Amino acid sequence: MTLNVLFLCTHNAARSILAEAVLNDIGAGRFKAYSAGSSPRGNQRPHPMALDVLEKAGISTAGLRSKSWDEFGRPDAPRMDLVITVCDNAAGETCPYWPGQPATAHWGYPDPSEAQGDEAHKLEAFRQTLHAIRRRLELLVNLPAASLDRMVLQSTARGLADA
Repeated sequence: MTLNVLFLCTHNAARSILAEAVLNDIGAGRFKAYSAGSSPRGNQRPHPMALDVLEKAGISTAGLRSKSWDEFGRPDAPRMDLVITVCDNAAGETCPYWPGQPATAHWGYPDPSEAQGDEAHKLEAFRQTLHAIRRRLELLVNLPAASLDRMVLQSTARGLADA
């Protein structure tokens, strides 16, 4: 059984994009990741530095795009098993109703696009965020199947917020 996971952030340009790409890379067919934003800007695209650190880590960026979470509330949208907010703004917003009432969790990460300094310092912020997300997702994908059962998934995912 494949678990569908949706990562949410405000603009769907950095953290949620990183999480989607990493989980699809390491999920070994057990997970299918998606990402969206509560309010992506017009013509929003994934942050170039997010794409750069993914590519340098050998993770595919094919098909990554910024999109509104409204896409996942439509009747023809994939049914989510787990919805994870990765920024504090999206965590505090009223989320739409998700068909199937998926488990939810909040895994907060600082916004690497707000890093100050030169290009090298900003790129390092993206790299650190990528590694922090990857560490937590590796814990998720290595959980035994019983921990991913629908009834236990929410507490399992919320427990990983402290990992």
